[in-house]
Amino acid sequence: MDETSPLSGLQVLIVEDMFLIALELADQLADSGCDVIGPAASVKEALASIDGVALDGAVLDVNLAGERSFPIAEHLSSRGIPFLFLTGYDSVAAFPAEFQQVTRLSKPVDLKALVDAVAAFGRRT
Repeated sequence: MDETSPLSGLQVLIVEDMFLIALELADQLADSGCDVIGPAASVKEALASIDGVALDGAVLDVNLAGERSFPIAEHLSSRGIPFLFLTGYDSVAAFPAEFQQVTRLSKPVDLKALVDAVAAFGRRT
């Protein structure tokens, strides 16, 4: 691991219901220096896995086997934790008003764009 990486030491939750995609995301972020929490495949699993954890950010798939990840986003927002969405949805209208300005990366996700977006979690003040 490169200790000078902008992701070095960041604790990042991954919520993705597709196992191979979750594994790829986790591997990419871990290889870039993140401490990965998860991946979690459901809202319930994600919320349980972050109870008492000091997160620096989260990567949330919007559609989790028909369940939306917005309850996780609401929980993270209430704790002041930044997050981004992974989505196949093109329309901003698919998102509640409070999340329409949140960073969205389209699937299939460009891994460099993911690393760059997660690096922004570490730059917040």
